[in-house]
Amino acid sequence: MTVKRWTKILLACVALVLVVVVAIKLFVNVNTFRPAIEKQLTATLGRSVKVGDLSLSLHSGSLVAHGLEVADDPSFGAGPFLTAKEFRIGVSLRTLIFSHELNLRSFQIESPQIHIVRAANGTWNFAGIGRRGTLGNADSKNSKDAAPELPDLSVGRIEIKDGHAVIAGLLPHGKPMVYENVNITAKDFSLTSRIPIELSASLPSGGTVKAIGYVGPINRDDPGSSPLDLQISAKRLDPVAAGLLDTSAGASLLADADLHATSDGQTLKTDGTVRAQNLKLHPGATAAPKPIDLAFHGAYHLKENSGRIEDASTPIGNSAIHVNGTYKPNALDPEDPSLNLKLAGQNLPIDELQPLITAAAIRFPNGSVLKGGTLSMSLAITGHAKSVEITGPVALDNVHLVGFDVSTAIHGIAALGGVKTGDTTNFQTLRVSVHITDAGVVADNVEATIEGMGELTGSGTVSPADQLDFNLTVKNAPSKGIAAKVGVGLLTKLNGSGSNSGNGPGVPIHVGGTSQEPSITASLGGVVGKKTKSIATLGTRK
Repeated sequence: MTVKRWTKILLACVALVLVVVVAIKLFVNVNTFRPAIEKQLTATLGRSVKVGDLSLSLHSGSLVAHGLEVADDPSFGAGPFLTAKEFRIGVSLRTLIFSHELNLRSFQIESPQIHIVRAANGTWNFAGIGRRGTLGNADSKNSKDAAPELPDLSVGRIEIKDGHAVIAGLLPHGKPMVYENVNITAKDFSLTSRIPIELSASLPSGGTVKAIGYVGPINRDDPGSSPLDLQISAKRLDPVAAGLLDTSAGASLLADADLHATSDGQTLKTDGTVRAQNLKLHPGATAAPKPIDLAFHGAYHLKENSGRIEDASTPIGNSAIHVNGTYKPNALDPEDPSLNLKLAGQNLPIDELQPLITAAAIRFPNGSVLKGGTLSMSLAITGHAKSVEITGPVALDNVHLVGFDVSTAIHGIAALGGVKTGDTTNFQTLRVSVHITDAGVVADNVEATIEGMGELTGSGTVSPADQLDFNLTVKNAPSKGIAAKVGVGLLTKLNGSGSNSGNGPGVPIHVGGTSQEPSITASLGGVVGKKTKSIATLGTRK
């Protein structure tokens, strides 16, 4: 067979294909299916759905809708929830061409614009999607007799590609957050079975989030209570940039998180781990120099909008800080839940606590650093989130304040002039009960033993401006170097040192100034006034 003959056959085949394509497009008017598609999607989503003009793509085996619009919940406004310029509907070409029946296989939405809103009461505009209702489509009703009917929606694949999502209302008065590259894939979609799902998106901070798992069967009366089982992973999540954390809180971090979430429709259970980098817990803090790890396990009750933290723990050396308790909604302010939590840690090594001390902007006198020893605490955190109360005991053992000589802060009476701690102040023990509110810190039942200074007891306050106001009593203070000014006898009586150790009233002192620049004033006050004669006698005693 000659080349010329082969060429003629090839040209004839091409012509035949072109004729078939043209014939299909002439005799199959795919726009007749548009009202039925709108009707089915409207019934499935519970939202009015508008589909643009349809064309047939034989190459991809799909109908191409030039435009898609899904209405929002009317209570959130008249604007659309989702719009897209192109919407591809995978179909069976054989049944479409020869039977004029529409057998759906897939949906693909290209580069949609998604508008997500959270109301002041905590509800989301997407929460009602899929809810059973009577919402209809006027066009589909008018074309009911002419348009082919669709069976109950069940397709092999639903895909959203390269979406652009704007989320508003995450925080009160906060600006909307933009999430790019939103991709969602649901396979073997059916309202009556578990749906395998994959999701990924770029975060506003440049991080990423991914989720994989199952959703469903869909509860048509309350889609938000549908079962789910998802594994979620986030990389370099910035909670402030993502709108999850208010900038006014002063906290910031970058987090890598792995979370497993399951729901039976009533209770959402979560467990996972978070690694926080560049952690700051206070506006004036320096970022923690190394990552902080957190493991957590909790449950959230969907109907009651309340939850319980079973345990959230941060390892500190061979010990750990633990948080557990409950949170409940506040009817007056959804952004201010009621808390009932416990924060506890026993024998936490101070050296391992340094990253958290740095992140919390806790500063010590003269730029000194807390080293060695341990911290123990058992604190209750109660009240509303915006005005919590923190109460409970705190204890330090064998801790060294390196870079601070307490004697340099003492003024007034020379009775404590002999105190010498060198460039390190050693706290053998420190016990205190704290009550922390927006009004400051109240410290009661202070009991401390400071090497070279003695035993201190008393109470005091720290104002929100970091002003100290403590009234303490020192016993068993060292007497070396003070006899010439006050008299060993008087000091012995007040100190409780010597043969009558522990029986004297002690030396009263006042601690003022700030935590970074404390001022310690020893004053005999009324004690001296009541014992002038004794003082005169004791002052000349050898």
